[in-house]
Amino acid sequence: MSATAKQLGQRLEQQTGEIKTPDLYEAIAEDLYRQGYSIRPAQLPHQLTFDLLTQLQSIPEHEFEQAGIGRETDLTINQFVRKDEIAWITGESMAGQQWLNWAAGLQQHLNRRLFLGLFSFESHMAHYRPGDFYKRHYDAFKGEANRVLSIVVYLNPDWQLDEGGEMVLYLNDDDQQGIKVTPGFATVVAFLSEEFPHEVLPAKRDRFSVAGWFRVNTSIGDRVDPPS
Repeated sequence: MSATAKQLGQRLEQQTGEIKTPDLYEAIAEDLYRQGYSIRPAQLPHQLTFDLLTQLQSIPEHEFEQAGIGRETDLTINQFVRKDEIAWITGESMAGQQWLNWAAGLQQHLNRRLFLGLFSFESHMAHYRPGDFYKRHYDAFKGEANRVLSIVVYLNPDWQLDEGGEMVLYLNDDDQQGIKVTPGFATVVAFLSEEFPHEVLPAKRDRFSVAGWFRVNTSIGDRVDPPS
């Protein structure tokens, strides 16, 4: 390849950000191994990202629910902590099933590469209206072995830096600055659920994303977890 052609290819890669899915799986695995989190701007397959955005925007308003805190019987609504709306992904839509298939491929790769023992996956679409937020929190508490790995994908084309809406990923409880992640189109963020507190800052426009969590199998005796 000539130098000119090589430079052109590099520029196109930088503009699209997209890489092949197996390479993205490996990049996420390497990031998690080295530092416990992965931030990959504009690298989810773009067609999948477009399909997810189209699906999210087609969901009727009444099918979204106010996001809460906790799981199942411990779920509570607290708009002082979070104000987003969510719709769970069941795989009934083509885009939803494609996303679950993509996540299953990542699960298989991470289990093979890092021996994480990921067993199940749950995911929802999220809509943050202008001004909505989610204050600093953990996705899982140490020792509970429920959510092990969190993943977020952003679905927002042409997001500008001055529009806000960043996710701030803190490295530990003492970190007050954190790493700000702009919610740009096809950006993928993954991190160990028990290790990294994080928050979502208010945005100036509607903000769309998909969030998911991998869990391990903690079934004991006649108690089946995750529940069917």
